[in-house]
Amino acid sequence: MEMEMRATEDIEISTDITPPLIPLSFSFLSSPDLLTALHLLLHHHHHPSTTLPDRIAGLLSNHHKLTSLNDQISHHIKLNSQALATQLANHRGEPKDDDTTVLEEEEEATIALCAVLTNAVEVHDNEGRNVGTAVFDPTFSWINHSCSPNASYRFIFSSSSHSHSHSQFSDSKLLIAPFTRDSRQVQMERWVGCSSNVFAKGEEGCAPRLILRSIKKIKKGEEVTVAYTDLLQPKAMRQSELWSKYRFVCCCKRCSGLPSTYVDHALQEISVSSHDLSGSCSNSNFSKDIADRRLTEYIDDAISEYLSAGDPESCCKKLEKVLIEGLNEQLEGIEGKSNSKFMLHPLHHLSLNAYTVLASAYKVRASDFLYVHLEIDQNQSEAFDLSRTSAAYSLLLAGSTHHLFNSESSLIASVANFWIGAGESLLSLSRSSGWKEFVKLDQVVSNLSSVTNFKCSKCSLTDKFRACISNGKIRSADFENMSNEFLHCVSDITQNVWTFLVGRCPFLRSCKDPINFRWLMSAKNSSTVDVGAHLDKNVMCYSHESENSIHIFEEEQVCADDARACIFQLGVHCLVYGGILAVICYGHHSHLACHVQNILDHEESFV
Repeated sequence: MEMEMRATEDIEISTDITPPLIPLSFSFLSSPDLLTALHLLLHHHHHPSTTLPDRIAGLLSNHHKLTSLNDQISHHIKLNSQALATQLANHRGEPKDDDTTVLEEEEEATIALCAVLTNAVEVHDNEGRNVGTAVFDPTFSWINHSCSPNASYRFIFSSSSHSHSHSQFSDSKLLIAPFTRDSRQVQMERWVGCSSNVFAKGEEGCAPRLILRSIKKIKKGEEVTVAYTDLLQPKAMRQSELWSKYRFVCCCKRCSGLPSTYVDHALQEISVSSHDLSGSCSNSNFSKDIADRRLTEYIDDAISEYLSAGDPESCCKKLEKVLIEGLNEQLEGIEGKSNSKFMLHPLHHLSLNAYTVLASAYKVRASDFLYVHLEIDQNQSEAFDLSRTSAAYSLLLAGSTHHLFNSESSLIASVANFWIGAGESLLSLSRSSGWKEFVKLDQVVSNLSSVTNFKCSKCSLTDKFRACISNGKIRSADFENMSNEFLHCVSDITQNVWTFLVGRCPFLRSCKDPINFRWLMSAKNSSTVDVGAHLDKNVMCYSHESENSIHIFEEEQVCADDARACIFQLGVHCLVYGGILAVICYGHHSHLACHVQNILDHEESFV
């Protein structure tokens, strides 16, 4: 029997769909799956009337699918079920020499553990760190996955909920109801909302609450969905993760559409240039798969080495080398060796991962220069250049994912974080002490407060963000207008500072514009790529030759005051827009939205 949750009324974007939900079971300790399953079993043991075959507390265990294959997850379940059964027997004081009791408890433990693996969600604190797992009643657990979901969720903790008091959620109501296509509809409805009673008794004080929130307009009767996986992964990776964790194949519109959506095409696209023009399509695709694995290994190794050895300079060199040069080696294909060059698309998921790490690594390098060589002017200048590059990669990451967001709005949570990160990086750069070393043509660098205004003269985005923070409401039509305002302003500002930000970095100089990605499109028509909202159905081709970059003016001609003012304004715009996206995803009282507001208040007090 398949269940789903549907909207009971029309729902606008940026709306809480549920009141705060209390978990059936949760654990903030090590081995959270095992402990969460134990807590669930103990509650379940005291309330046997709530059982259904293959279910615990109304939750589908999926244990037949999870244990049917001889793989890592089934082995994990078997070992932990035995340990769980032992703990359960000790707690109940039952004899361990009764074979029937042992088998029953192992079966019970298996169902509970599988129910946790199938239904549990990772609990993240305000900083985004994973602090444990929680299982919620069917109000949330019956919400199905989609790779193009219309809802997201956030957690609130006892400290944060008390600080704002529960009055902020007093008007929250449940806007979803269960739906099943068989005769047990009424039987299923009694499970919704059960976490508010006996299951959470005695644990409510420290339990993390979950609130479901709309990120798209949802029509009455429409299914409400969330994402179980990272949506910035290509289809094959999403499908693989969903199968390994949950044993299902996603058939959502994004996954089942043919041809692939523009977003999924870009996330996995690799350009191939070959001297062998006679190569077949099947051989080319086979070689692409091999190249993709090699490129993945190379980038993963570079990132792992950086995280373990702490050598950001080596990491930057390796990642930029593969972004610029790609993979240029002979690969063994179906029809023999292929002597081809494989280039990552600038929007490939590996490219996005590389931008994320490069922004961090350049920031670390800049900090290291300032810490070790604080009094040396040359190193101050070098640190400033590294900070510029870090900010440029942050902006490229935000702009790249926003370009994908224009075609797939469910990417909103990732895009919100990337715009906020870019805003913080640019604002930090605008206040850098390195500006005093940036003296070209006898320029005098003024204080930031004397060369810029906090509010933009061309848009009212900051005022609109503060209005969102006040009432927490954003209508879809208003959001569309805000997005257009934002893109118009940042496109204009970026044209004035992009060359300055990229400096001497070869890869960044090859990226013509981090906001408008029409430069990725060639004039060659192709019917194989669904580009949706873009100008034409064109094949994406790209190179990383520095001369392809659009230079609005040479770096030497940049007026330091003008550049600094533009970077400050660009940072404010990025931060504000990221804050608006955060309000849509998580609400106006969320940690991320309040974080943006605090930064803006701080910046405004200095300008």
